Amino acid sequence: MTPPPTPSPAPASGSSPGTLPAHYGVALAVVALGLACLALVPVWSGALWLCLVVSLLGLFLVIQTALLRLEFQDEALVVWRQSTLLRRFPYSAWKSWRLFWPGLPVVFYFREEQSPHLLPLLFDAKALRQQLDRHLSHLPAPDA
Repeated sequence: MTPPPTPSPAPASGSSPGTLPAHYGVALAVVALGLACLALVPVWSGALWLCLVVSLLGLFLVIQTALLRLEFQDEALVVWRQSTLLRRFPYSAWKSWRLFWPGLPVVFYFREEQSPHLLPLLFDAKALRQQLDRHLSHLPAPDA
């Protein structure tokens, strides 16, 4: 029986070529959408609650963008929260992946043998696509 692989040390901000830089575009767009809902207040009394919920979701995404990092290692995608390893996704377990709305990517989807994952795009989309193409070339290319 082989011992489990030892996790590599947490990535320093931008130190590893496989670590994706943060991108606040999606998070700030959700905050802006929440604030834009204020324009509906004169015509709909529930707009204030909608504004509050959407803006809080956007602020949550801003915080997650600041804290989370994706690192593409040789054998797995690793998710870090600051210096804490949250999860490893071995490439051998991946079945498919896709970036939704490639012209303006906002959602990253990938499926493992056991479960699907859907993530807001809190990272640089170009760098993410390059790393996916590099490490998951064994999978069929996603359409669009």
